Amino acid sequence: MTERYYTAPDLTLVGDDHIAAYRDTGGEVGYLWNGVPTLLLTVTGRRSGRPRTSALIFGRDGDDYLVVASMGGAPMHPQWYLNLRAHPAAEIQVRDERIAVTGRTATAEEKPRLWRIMTGLWPNYDVYQARTDRPIPVVVLSPTS
Repeated sequence: MTERYYTAPDLTLVGDDHIAAYRDTGGEVGYLWNGVPTLLLTVTGRRSGRPRTSALIFGRDGDDYLVVASMGGAPMHPQWYLNLRAHPAAEIQVRDERIAVTGRTATAEEKPRLWRIMTGLWPNYDVYQARTDRPIPVVVLSPTS
């Protein structure tokens, strides 16, 4: 079977390098990744209690930020998602702005609409979903007052 990406991603800026460049430049480097916006999500480790940061593609739904727990279509959820489920209070960095948020998994009723928002930004999410039997969650990050 041949997988067809909508866009083959450039992986020259990923992981810790992406996070470091984003932080060091206030998002001037790393905010746009492969033509889509990214944020830094910092969650609390469910076992360690330590902060854990991931660079993620994001979309918007009103005041909320949306991210997808795809891990490229791996059979298991990403660690950041498991940590966020255990500790929903988190922080995002969008460019040079840091925002306290509360995370939750989109409900079954709202997921189709939010999935369309996210695949409109990054169509490869459909490819990732085809790779796995697990339903890939859309996560809603709501700013806290």
